[in-house]
Amino acid sequence: MQNKILSHVQIQHKIRRIAYQIYETNVSEKKIIIAGIVGGGLNFAKKLQAVLKDITTAEIVLCKVMMDKKNPIKSGVTMSIPESEYKNKSVVLVDDVLNSGTTLIYGVHHFLKTPLKQLKTAVLVNRNHKK
Repeated sequence: MQNKILSHVQIQHKIRRIAYQIYETNVSEKKIIIAGIVGGGLNFAKKLQAVLKDITTAEIVLCKVMMDKKNPIKSGVTMSIPESEYKNKSVVLVDDVLNSGTTLIYGVHHFLKTPLKQLKTAVLVNRNHKK
């Protein structure tokens, strides 16, 4: 038996709320980079992108963040867009579930190598409460 963390309606509500928080943080930006970690994070990022396109006139650029989640050190982190697209921009790194935080940390580490206007993270479910 699977434990249900959130219902469909609750997920939709949280996606909308997180999108509004991203908008409020970036209200004066002309371009916002939504960087989704491939897998559930990318799916979540696509949903955030759709809501953001409805609530802001800013250009919302979706970026795929690719890494081997089991061995991010060996695989490294790559992006689907060139660094010039997100350099000096506002970036939101997105993942679906935060467990240990390892995947998110490797994504953040990659972005910190580039000058950014700001870097925020967004997760749908935080299961890090045990740590």
